[in-house]
Amino acid sequence: MRSPITVLRTQLEVALAVRDPELWPELIGGALEDIERLQHLAADLLLLARIDAAQPARAEPLDLTVLVREVVDSRLGDRVPVEVRLEPGVEVTANALWLGRVVTNLVDNAQRYADRRVDVTLRTRSGSGSGPRAQVAVLEVVDDGPGVPAADRERIFERFTRLDDSRSRDHGGAGLGLAIARDLSAHHGGTLTAEDSARGARLVLRLPTTHRP
Repeated sequence: MRSPITVLRTQLEVALAVRDPELWPELIGGALEDIERLQHLAADLLLLARIDAAQPARAEPLDLTVLVREVVDSRLGDRVPVEVRLEPGVEVTANALWLGRVVTNLVDNAQRYADRRVDVTLRTRSGSGSGPRAQVAVLEVVDDGPGVPAADRERIFERFTRLDDSRSRDHGGAGLGLAIARDLSAHHGGTLTAEDSARGARLVLRLPTTHRP
């Protein structure tokens, strides 16, 4: 929290010192951007505190296909296009708000590093057991950016971890997005991993599907 607060204070001090009214909109605009970053950071920290405290979130049967489509369709101003291939009727038991946050964070991460495109796919596959309970929902988010070195594929899920500039096109993140996504995935009995990809990064969310008697 100290770094963005320090930057914000510096911007406000400069704005006070500048006597040219024509420069004020730019200075104030920069300060407002930093305030927005602080708001997002505070919200992320509060969410992590809630997850750490194991506070329950209401879960119910949910159409993951519809949720992913809604998350992608609601995005405005993405830097590169998002292509989706979604198997219909993939149902899981989850909290819609929290699982929507997982999808949002994964697409945000892909957008940050993509070159020309982001691909989101959803399908089901058989798990390690047998019967209806063995079905697993598999959501993959793939970008065509520089990718993640194999040695860093676990580290990117650690809190406040950001890789070097070869894996960063901007400096707005605090290194919490993927950590939150993994924690929320685990809360729903799922896993989130970074896996091999021909190009770029490939993040894979696996969730148990809803069992129907």
